[in-house]
Amino acid sequence: MKHPGQSSPLARNPAVATARAGAPAFGSLLKSWRAARRYSQFELALQTRVSQRHLSFLESGRAQPSRDMVLHLAQGLLVPLRERNELLVAAGFAPVYAERSLGDDAMAAIRQALETTLRHHEPFPALVVDRCWNVVLHNAAVDRLIGLLGEPAQVWARVDPSGGRNLMRLTLHPQGLQPLVADWPATAAAFLARLQAEAQANPANTGLRDLLADLRALPGVPTDPPTGSAPPSMEVPVMTLRLRQGEATLELFSMVCTFGTALDLTADELRLELLFPGDDMTARWLRGSEATP
Repeated sequence: MKHPGQSSPLARNPAVATARAGAPAFGSLLKSWRAARRYSQFELALQTRVSQRHLSFLESGRAQPSRDMVLHLAQGLLVPLRERNELLVAAGFAPVYAERSLGDDAMAAIRQALETTLRHHEPFPALVVDRCWNVVLHNAAVDRLIGLLGEPAQVWARVDPSGGRNLMRLTLHPQGLQPLVADWPATAAAFLARLQAEAQANPANTGLRDLLADLRALPGVPTDPPTGSAPPSMEVPVMTLRLRQGEATLELFSMVCTFGTALDLTADELRLELLFPGDDMTARWLRGSEATP
């Protein structure tokens, strides 16, 4: 018996046949996302109000989902939009979420909102990064902060001669911020733990896994961070990045903003990282009312 709402394979879009040929089976992808979210079939059934028996049939390939069912399960599992497209293709349907560049006319309002926020956050640093922590946009305060290490373009070139500008690589690289980071082992472990959690939350993001492996191979980066080690600065409510400069220390913490109702891959994957001073001295330095500490 066909599950209610399930479409016939004959109704599926033939345009995706070629793309689907090399794609994983829908059931395997569904199971991997369920595992990534640490749901049992029973828990996912409760979450999505789909019978456990039907979920079992979908994962085993004994049943095929409708387009609406794919999107419904993806929503229940909080699957990112790019991977929702992959689930649709694996099930035999065309992708529904477009991917536009930030320079596209249709993205003008998004870019303007980001650039306005970056300007308004001055004199504090702010960046826009993609889901692999590559810097897409930043304000002038970021260059002033990188200037602690030298001319910003030269610092980026030392960190990644290929021309990439990755925020995590800048932070952890021995020719980046690594020499300035106070509480280095614990701070490095905390950043790597954050990347590890993001990679586990999205098993399809191979770029993030590759970045994590590259960072772990950098000189000075802990190869085996102590299990259960507490992040630095536990006396404050958020983790801070503490940078030594002369006899003083700059303290910064971040707030992350995303587009909560994005329907485009680019918008869905962008994150706005706003850095704030953790103490008055850092605030004065960022505002330029003090000489370099």
